[in-house]
Amino acid sequence: MTDDALIGGRLHLLQPARGHRAGHDAVLLAASVPPGARRVVDLGAGVGTAGLAVALRLPLARVTLVEIDPAIAALAARNAGRQDPDMAERVQVVTADVATLARPSGPPVPLAGGADLVLMNPPFNDPARHRISPRAGRARAHSAEDDSMEAWLRAADRLLEASGELRLIHRPEAIGTLIELLHRRAGAVSIRPVHGRPDTPAIRVLVSAIKGRRTPPAILPGLVLADTQGRPTPEAERLLRGGGGLDEH
Repeated sequence: MTDDALIGGRLHLLQPARGHRAGHDAVLLAASVPPGARRVVDLGAGVGTAGLAVALRLPLARVTLVEIDPAIAALAARNAGRQDPDMAERVQVVTADVATLARPSGPPVPLAGGADLVLMNPPFNDPARHRISPRAGRARAHSAEDDSMEAWLRAADRLLEASGELRLIHRPEAIGTLIELLHRRAGAVSIRPVHGRPDTPAIRVLVSAIKGRRTPPAILPGLVLADTQGRPTPEAERLLRGGGGLDEH
């Protein structure tokens, strides 16, 4: 186990020394959450990085962390309790499979239609096309068949209120699948490419959508994390170390 500090030392996380660990993806996902969010559900929360970062930045937001692995969910609960008392009081942890949420046989919380925002950092790798980590925890977090994405999006749809927002981070090659799946239940899709450097292809995309809308998709200006020399850009510093939001300047 390690005890790590993120967001300029303002977020302290216990996490396994090996396997799936907190990183920039979760912090960038949290930064994409708009300042008006109040009832947030973090699907596949892991040790709580993204959801806790949201609670840290938005003092009026209440956050539910959903994690399938009981041991990791217990760590998320410990991490929530390690923050300041007000922040800890606004966070709850649910141990559950995403596919069971907001169903009669599923957990009582989070409630169907009870969230104004759902965020997710879903499993990235289709095991049919990518080499999978031999470590079970890392494999679970990073690998799933493409079909599993639909289960995550269906869960988000059940949890969101009318006109609620979905925010997620994924790999660029998933854009086609995401747009196809979101078209059935959401619109106003926006895609923000994330580049490691200004002269390289995007390494991630931040995607947002609004439940029930039919507005066409939009490509937003890209976010660049480092300059050509590898030095963090001012915007990356503001988001990753300063805890700022993409919609806040």
